[in-house]
Amino acid sequence: MSDVYIIGIDMIKFGRFPETSVPKLGATAAHMALDDAGVSIQDCQALYSGNLGQAAAMVGQRILAEIGQTGIPVVNCANACATGATAFREGWMSVKAGIYDMVLCVGTEQMGKGLLGGAGGGKGIPTEGLLGSGTMPAVFAEAGMEHQRKYGTTFEQFAKVSVKNHHHSTMNPKAMYQIETPLETVMGAEMISYPNTKLMCSVNVDGAAAAVICSEEKARELGKMDRAVKVRASVMSSDPYQERNLQMPDVNTCTQVAAKAAYEMAGIGPEDLDLVELHDCFATAEILHYGNLGLGKQEDAGRMIDEGETSLGGRIPVNVSGGLLSKGHPLGATGIANLYEVSTHLRNEAGQRQVEGAKLGLTHVIGLGSACAIHILEKAS
Repeated sequence: MSDVYIIGIDMIKFGRFPETSVPKLGATAAHMALDDAGVSIQDCQALYSGNLGQAAAMVGQRILAEIGQTGIPVVNCANACATGATAFREGWMSVKAGIYDMVLCVGTEQMGKGLLGGAGGGKGIPTEGLLGSGTMPAVFAEAGMEHQRKYGTTFEQFAKVSVKNHHHSTMNPKAMYQIETPLETVMGAEMISYPNTKLMCSVNVDGAAAAVICSEEKARELGKMDRAVKVRASVMSSDPYQERNLQMPDVNTCTQVAAKAAYEMAGIGPEDLDLVELHDCFATAEILHYGNLGLGKQEDAGRMIDEGETSLGGRIPVNVSGGLLSKGHPLGATGIANLYEVSTHLRNEAGQRQVEGAKLGLTHVIGLGSACAIHILEKAS
């Protein structure tokens, strides 16, 4: 099977665009990725589209209608917060298997303002098997409090995640927010669900990101290897059966399972990574995922944020894009946007926020229910 490379990838600046349709958002990102690759839609043999809010509305076909209806197969994906990464992985598998030489993957979402909720939509939150709340802020607040109980993690340490990610976003022109948020501002913001204040919750925004991926043979044929990014691992997981705490959904095991498989597929360990873009839907989530991804021991997560290990310039920079907390979290676009961020560093094109000497990076998204996607990317030699 062929190695698979990203030869074009880009994202729009995340924000709120109520006057722009979802297909037009996706088409804009698609054109940007095609331009980055130096190819056209006529060169792509399939389109993989990720969108959650309009999952039954044939978004992929409507994007194709905007950029050129070439008659290629279109696959539409919806998989909670892992939607965009799922679309990318479907495209990766098709190239890896030799079915296609080049495909286009697009993730889009239009969210507006409001609470990132739990499952069930307008019918309310399903309560079967749960004694606590199923809303996302409450779920990750509970998980943070459990981490605090086990390891002594403090409110201040959780808040420092937001300070870090908002600082990183000031160097990212495509982030929704590009403002510093001092520690006292974060801790003093409106409390949503302790220990997460409003500034410790991800930003619901509109956005789109896209990637052109192809086989190594096609990348070399087109002369694209100088900026190509190799996909060393592409892994997804769901929750395995286990005895569980009926009061709190498991937000850890799905990531742990995917991480183990991704490191095995890539033939590396977490110590080999140069940067990570992980799913910081809430500040508490980032702290949890340090341990889940093997970036450190769970009991060391608070110390890692205190000592700047996950800041730009630290041992393992995390969410130098600003993360979901400040860059924004348009559900269907997030997975490919994370891939864009890591690819930009591997290409040495990240400007002020560049992780120097970056050769290997990991992206991670998780949607409760659960769907976790992890990709490991490598700078082409």
